[in-house]
Amino acid sequence: MGLLDKLRLVPDKPGVYLMRDAHGAVIYVGKASVLKNRLRTYFGSLKHQGPKVQTMMNHVKDFEYIVTDNEVEALILEFNLIKKYRPKYNIMFRDDKSYPYLKITLNEKWPRVMITRRMGRDGARYFGPYTSVGALNETVRLLRRLFPLRTCKQGSFNRRDRPCLNSHINRCIAPCTGNVEEEEYREMVNEVILFMEGKHEDIIDRLEKRMDRASRELRFEQAAEIRDQIRAIDAVLEEQKVVTNDGEDQDVIALAQDDGEVCVQIFFVRKGKLIGRDHFFLEGALDISKETVMGEFLKHYYGRAAEIPKTVLLSHESQDREVISQWLSDKRGNKVSIHVPKRGRKRDLVKMVAKNASMKLGEHVEEQRRKLKTTEEAILELKEMLDLKGLPVRIECYDISNISGTGTVGAMVVFEKGVPKTSDYRRFRIRTIEGPDDYGAMREILMRRFKKIGAGEEEVKNNGFARIPDLIIVDGGKGQLNVAYEAVENLDLGHIPIFSLAEKNEEVYKIGKSTPIILPRDSQALYLLQRIRDEAHR
Repeated sequence: MGLLDKLRLVPDKPGVYLMRDAHGAVIYVGKASVLKNRLRTYFGSLKHQGPKVQTMMNHVKDFEYIVTDNEVEALILEFNLIKKYRPKYNIMFRDDKSYPYLKITLNEKWPRVMITRRMGRDGARYFGPYTSVGALNETVRLLRRLFPLRTCKQGSFNRRDRPCLNSHINRCIAPCTGNVEEEEYREMVNEVILFMEGKHEDIIDRLEKRMDRASRELRFEQAAEIRDQIRAIDAVLEEQKVVTNDGEDQDVIALAQDDGEVCVQIFFVRKGKLIGRDHFFLEGALDISKETVMGEFLKHYYGRAAEIPKTVLLSHESQDREVISQWLSDKRGNKVSIHVPKRGRKRDLVKMVAKNASMKLGEHVEEQRRKLKTTEEAILELKEMLDLKGLPVRIECYDISNISGTGTVGAMVVFEKGVPKTSDYRRFRIRTIEGPDDYGAMREILMRRFKKIGAGEEEVKNNGFARIPDLIIVDGGKGQLNVAYEAVENLDLGHIPIFSLAEKNEEVYKIGKSTPIILPRDSQALYLLQRIRDEAHR
């Protein structure tokens, strides 16, 4: 059935559609309140569409759709399918596969605070996601200083019969040895949750009551510890800025966009105080309106967010705002308001967040330019120092690893234009070699990598092997180099430049040259080779 014939069968109902290329890969996922109308805009005249849509439609060879009962269901399904397929033409968080969360293990008898990459339905309480692991680590260190909960894993906790070092330095109240009642411990856990929710005044009120109770019961040492805890929290409060007088919980979101680069800044306001902020970079936003970008961000962020406030303030109007508001209200359990303030204190707050987004984007663009310049220098230096005929745009590096001669595997990493291309990485399980034979293993993985390259087989095209590298690097010395060269020479690919990098003295060996090439220790070319080699090691 042709696409136009198939289009006539699309119903006038809400749902999700998936665009597929010639290989059947999903390259775009979208939702629509009326599927037939939305799909017609793609398969009609494209002259009013942006360059991105026109480029995408040149690759669309098929589509499918899933009907839903309403737009909210379509929005949820769209988000889940984008997470599953990561389509090429959708707007995506940059490096969003594993943003970390702070987890409080309420599902355990003696809860602890930890960092995790997965948010599950396990009875624990989550906060996040966070873009900066460093900032999250700082938060965890602060929490452990203010609230001395246990940090040990469940297995070691169950086996412990005496307090660990953390207890002796007052970083744990040692529930493992019965030093604290479960009720008192749970009270501290609740205070951690209040702290993460920004309800610091509530914590201080609870702590003051506990301090007074300890004093009345003549437990003066414990009362002094609680007093110090209150002072530490007061010090944190002094650093927080009061941004609203209404005491409302809000997320304030603003975006800055420049030549396809998008930075979204989000400020977390709880009880009227700014308790934190974060920023995200989006990919695939070239020629996309701010309204569409804002809508996509809201879906991506709150689809994985552990906490949804009562109010969300935006710098720009959002596509599907009413549908997203209804979706968030269902997730939160009560009304969530999303709007763009036009005047007053809230508008000033949004402007402040927008200014921060613009500054962060400027820093990012400048950093990208600096990295690009450094990378270009490295590639040019590498061409000159290794006497290559052309620029080494695509570099492949190979390494072998085993455990005492067993479980031998080979790694292939790919750098293009000086940056990792992780989609082309491969790991080879060695099939033909028994025992610790690194030479034989190197020969096998190179034969498997290159043996079909001349045939142009469909399998090669689809698995990323179609590209011939401009430079091959093998980890090791002359022995590894000779084996690698023999393998590619037997496949009539001896014209590909191939070198080895010996780790001990960072010596570069070339076929036919008895002495190694010593790259300057401060050269960008050497730094690039080291990064590639270390990535293969990893």
